[in-house]
Amino acid sequence: MRCLLVQDGDRNILIDTGMGDKQSDKFKSHFHPHGEHNLFDSLKYVGLEREDITDVLITHFHFDHVGGALMMDENGQVSPSFPNATYWSNEDHWNWAMEPNAREQASFLKENFVPLREEGLLKFVDVKQGVDFSDNISLNFVYGHTEAMMIPKVRLANGQQMFYCADLLPSTAHISLPFVMSYDIRPLTTLEERKKYYKEIIEQDHLLFLEHDNYNEVCSLKTNEKGRVVLDKSWSANEWNVS
Repeated sequence: MRCLLVQDGDRNILIDTGMGDKQSDKFKSHFHPHGEHNLFDSLKYVGLEREDITDVLITHFHFDHVGGALMMDENGQVSPSFPNATYWSNEDHWNWAMEPNAREQASFLKENFVPLREEGLLKFVDVKQGVDFSDNISLNFVYGHTEAMMIPKVRLANGQQMFYCADLLPSTAHISLPFVMSYDIRPLTTLEERKKYYKEIIEQDHLLFLEHDNYNEVCSLKTNEKGRVVLDKSWSANEWNVS
């Protein structure tokens, strides 16, 4: 559940928020969250408080991506985790999550995202390819994993570009085209979407930011001698940083 902080001009933009702390220990035990890091402490490590976040891009409303958008205090009161931020999604995905299909119903926990709209914190972007969100972030949308999942593309300080893959490519173990997630609602669409992005990624030497890989934070791809897309290079969280 790796999130990404992008500092673009005077904006501190957070992409996804992890599972959060609102669910019960029994609920969490089904998914085995682990590691010593949490979102607020990670922000403090780079000199930021939660009040410093200006924008939160939610790739989609599955609980492990939006659960941390709201926090619960010791009295059970829920409030925005980032009180000065605008949260961003799109109307197509909102409508999909509000009337979930049986496959995804257990992943769309409305207590994780409905309060954001009720408090006027959630805004929608238009669903079209290449939405310019900021000077250095453009937004794309894919439909294999869930309806209109957001895929941000970030222009880094060194000029290279990087896709935040969300669940289009959750880990290096999923690079092979047929290895799609069992959660995907349209697995063949995921396969075709990956083909499209792989072509751009390899031709333009883009990087990939991996949200669910336990060991690899960022990777690049290449085509092997058989014409298959494979891992080129990968970097752990301790090895990769772009200022």
